[in-house]
Amino acid sequence: MDKLDFPESPLQQIRAPELDTAGVSLQIKRDDLLHPTIQGNKWRKLKYNLKAMALENKRSLITFSGPFSNHLYATAMACKQFKIQGHAVIRGPELDLNNPTIRLARACGMVLHAVSRKEYRQRNEPDYLAQIAQQFPDAFVIPEGGSNQFALAGCKELAQSLPDSDYVCCAVGSGGTLAGMLDGLAPERQLLGVAVLKGAQYLHDEVLRLNPQAATRANWQLLCDHHDGGYGKFSAPLWQFCLRMRREHALPLEPIYTGKLMFALWQLIEQGYFSHGSRIIAIHSGGLQGLDGLRYRGLI
Repeated sequence: MDKLDFPESPLQQIRAPELDTAGVSLQIKRDDLLHPTIQGNKWRKLKYNLKAMALENKRSLITFSGPFSNHLYATAMACKQFKIQGHAVIRGPELDLNNPTIRLARACGMVLHAVSRKEYRQRNEPDYLAQIAQQFPDAFVIPEGGSNQFALAGCKELAQSLPDSDYVCCAVGSGGTLAGMLDGLAPERQLLGVAVLKGAQYLHDEVLRLNPQAATRANWQLLCDHHDGGYGKFSAPLWQFCLRMRREHALPLEPIYTGKLMFALWQLIEQGYFSHGSRIIAIHSGGLQGLDGLRYRGLI
């Protein structure tokens, strides 16, 4: 087996009176259990980036992230496991060395380069990326969040691993997971993306940019009214819902991505959004390390 091919993650059946009343079934694709240290959509996105890096004979990688990022965590873990020298440009201007995500990345051997917010905003600009390529000539460049053409192949595999259903639902931050999964789903299966940030309508265009075939597919939809205040923000009811799902269903959630997805899904089910008999699969995209950052900041 290729060292980058992990066994598939399991499915968890959720049983609850609300589901019985609505006449729907709900399964969770537990991609948080995909691997002991590198999980979820961040690994799905990294997998084919690392294969492309090997094909280009690059010995290191460089990426971009916020200081509490799931992408930083997963990339650091992957660099440690596969003995890759990793660099990350961190939105700064300074590193908080007590931040648990930063501590983990440094422990894995990542070299972290803190930059000002002004410089960080240039992370997708061609001129800035050309400077990065000149500064790190042997490094393979992976964008913030990992969403690029290589990432789509890994997310397509995720979709292809799923059993038959009527709906597949995922959280949407950058659009990469949804764009890639769309290629792996049959046209009669509906793909619902729950945007986790405010004013996320622009993500529709981002999905089309990442996957132009999305323009010809009518089986996907972006739901933009379940951000619960904006990216990184969450309400007390959402956090209580996360705690309830862990308590009643042994389903761990964090309130930035997976919690918003499940909270939205639960509300839609109770509102009768899904027709009787619908089979729903929700993607648990990992990111549970984010709970440490929320605790560190005193937010939970």
